[in-house]
Amino acid sequence: MDGRRLPSPDDLLILLTVARLGRFNAVAETLGTTHTTISRRILALDKQLGGRTLERSPHGWELTELGHQAVAAAEAIEGTLGALSGRLAQTEDMLAGLVRISTPDGFGAEFLTPALVRLQRQNPLLNVEVLSATRKVSRNRSGVDLEVVVGNLDVSNAQAIFLSNYFLRLYASPQYAREHGLPATLDDVRQHGFVSYVESALQVAELGHRSAQLPVPRSSFQATSIFAQLEAVRRGAGIGLLPNFLVVGNADFLPVLPDDFQRQLPIWAVARAESLRAAPVQAVLEAIRTEVNARQDVLAG
Repeated sequence: MDGRRLPSPDDLLILLTVARLGRFNAVAETLGTTHTTISRRILALDKQLGGRTLERSPHGWELTELGHQAVAAAEAIEGTLGALSGRLAQTEDMLAGLVRISTPDGFGAEFLTPALVRLQRQNPLLNVEVLSATRKVSRNRSGVDLEVVVGNLDVSNAQAIFLSNYFLRLYASPQYAREHGLPATLDDVRQHGFVSYVESALQVAELGHRSAQLPVPRSSFQATSIFAQLEAVRRGAGIGLLPNFLVVGNADFLPVLPDDFQRQLPIWAVARAESLRAAPVQAVLEAIRTEVNARQDVLAG
């Protein structure tokens, strides 16, 4: 032996959290401490192990070879502590801890929320944070365990799991149809008001009016929130480009040119390999997939 002390289990678990989230700030928030403390504990761990466990990349902090070895030990510690916690609570299979998920707000409300509430009822020691975000997959994993993203992917240092396809279609309210009529062709859309995302703030181009190759409308109502768009269409602001799963079967929304226009988009779950090995993240992903698979009729609607 070279005289180095055994690494601190606490520091190993901090390293594991960094490997999952990719950012010291996100780790500090999750663990209820500070960026400085996280940095200091990682430096202490590196000193104990005799080398660097992390290296900075454009995608956040990434593990070195030594870091991968240390994380394997940390996962064993986490598993042992989880089993002990379960036995003490007499609920050996119960999940515990915090899982942070980012998701577009419409999909999050309609599919993630029921899935996660059901999972949490079965596992009351499980904490969940859902962050609304309609954006491309994050380059640095953005400090979450799991990202739900829409559209085409360009993923590195992470794994993408296909969840489903859904459709964007055109809708208007009965009130709007009575007052303004509905277009007979796609070209007639230019004579109408149009409701969609704020194009200048939109990261996922496939969700926008411009990328749909629809004609420039007479006027527009743009919002970063899909729920604001739904309300604007419902109140007669114009024709909206909306996710079918939020309006299917709702009498407040009339399909517009259903045979002439629709756009199919994929939904993905994206996470680092270290996150996907965590039992709570696996359970969250499985709960989401179960919800999505059970409601394919709504997504295809």
